[in-house]
Amino acid sequence: MRINTNVASLTAQEAGTNTNKKLTSSLEKLSSGLAINKASDNAAGMAIADKLRTQASSLGQAVANGNSASALIQIADKAMSEQSNILDIIKTKLLQTATATTSTAGQEAISKDIAKLMEQLDNIATQTNYNGIQLLQAGSAADGSAASALTFQMGERSLDTINSSSGVQANLLGLSLNTMKTNLTTTGQAESIHGNTREINSSNARSLLVKIDDAITQLNGWRSDFGSTQNQVESAVRNLATAQTNIKAAESVIRDVDYAQESAHFNKQNIIAQAGTYAMSQANALQQGVMRLLQ
Repeated sequence: MRINTNVASLTAQEAGTNTNKKLTSSLEKLSSGLAINKASDNAAGMAIADKLRTQASSLGQAVANGNSASALIQIADKAMSEQSNILDIIKTKLLQTATATTSTAGQEAISKDIAKLMEQLDNIATQTNYNGIQLLQAGSAADGSAASALTFQMGERSLDTINSSSGVQANLLGLSLNTMKTNLTTTGQAESIHGNTREINSSNARSLLVKIDDAITQLNGWRSDFGSTQNQVESAVRNLATAQTNIKAAESVIRDVDYAQESAHFNKQNIIAQAGTYAMSQANALQQGVMRLLQ
């Protein structure tokens, strides 16, 4: 029997140290709720989980982009809806002017009313914007050219985009009504495009109906394009939201701790640690047997 080196005690200490490390790791997982707290816990799992987390975050931002895009399109659609109402009213007034029962004074009053309505149509095109982005035209009322197409980022890859309608110019110039407006507002009074009278009369009102019908058709085409884009965006948002949920679930399987399993593991290691402490005390007690040989 040897007393200089207590091999049994050293073995018990080594086992106890390893058990305590396992207990510490188990407590870390139970307190954080994560099965992977550092790369050494699961190197491959950490790499996969981190990639899934990045993908889920990217899809979350894409969903936010889609909701913003839907709001933008709604603003443009409601503005064009009001412009459509204005054109409907103008057409109604032209029909009223075209009939023989409307007097000359009435025709002049209607002409002034139409001029104001057309001015408001232009104002809507100029004022409609989202976060400073012009939606129905580019530039000011004087030089309002067609608005550029808008690109919405709807995915994690650079190519995952949806484009809005291009060439929208929902002002008098884009609807080919600018000449009509100019003639109506010359010298502050209504004038005919086809004659020298200062109001729209029954004859030229009929010719202007064609221009208004063309403008309504053009505006409805732009609204239809925006509606199709919104349907596409909303479909993409639903798909992205589903994908994000499933990706987060996949990440959870790898990264999150199973409390039932980890609790059982902790209790097991705790019992082993207590047994190790007892074994260590017994290993130290064995050395006392040497004293009996020396008595």
